[in-house]
Amino acid sequence: MNTCLIVIDVQESFRQRPYFTERDLPAYLAAQNALIEGCVARCIPLVRIFHSDGPAEAGNAFAIESGHVRPLDGLAAFDAAATFTKSRQSALVGTALPVWLTENGIRRLIVSGIRTEQCCETTTRHASDLGWEVDFVTEATLTWDMEQPDGRTLSAADIKARTATVLAGRFATLRTVDEALAAVR
Repeated sequence: MNTCLIVIDVQESFRQRPYFTERDLPAYLAAQNALIEGCVARCIPLVRIFHSDGPAEAGNAFAIESGHVRPLDGLAAFDAAATFTKSRQSALVGTALPVWLTENGIRRLIVSGIRTEQCCETTTRHASDLGWEVDFVTEATLTWDMEQPDGRTLSAADIKARTATVLAGRFATLRTVDEALAAVR
């Protein structure tokens, strides 16, 4: 198989952030879990990525010591073919992921996870620049509203639309969960 699903930063750390809301979580988890279950059924390897950085202390939600660098409650359980912990935005920086992908003959990545415009987008751009084909499954990514420099709110929906716009046809093929799964049959 030359495709793998990358599940980026779907971890409890985010629940500890002030911007975290449950608003879009049910739809995201439904899409993410359907993608995971579909890949498992098709024997597509799954790669789990965690994010850990900042001070190594219990009060930092992104530190291993916090206990929050673990799968997000509600995420479908799966046996990862590989698990990597990163400290940068791209899952390809500072981890053995590129080596693992190459050693396993992976040519196409299906990108999913948290946050749409940060680690998912950055990993997608980086992977594309390094020669991997990337399917970006927007509905299986999650983000939250952000405050713009002028103080106005940029909605999560607008952030996802912007990310899809800048990735489409340049760095990735945009796919729904069903389309991504159909492409690996």
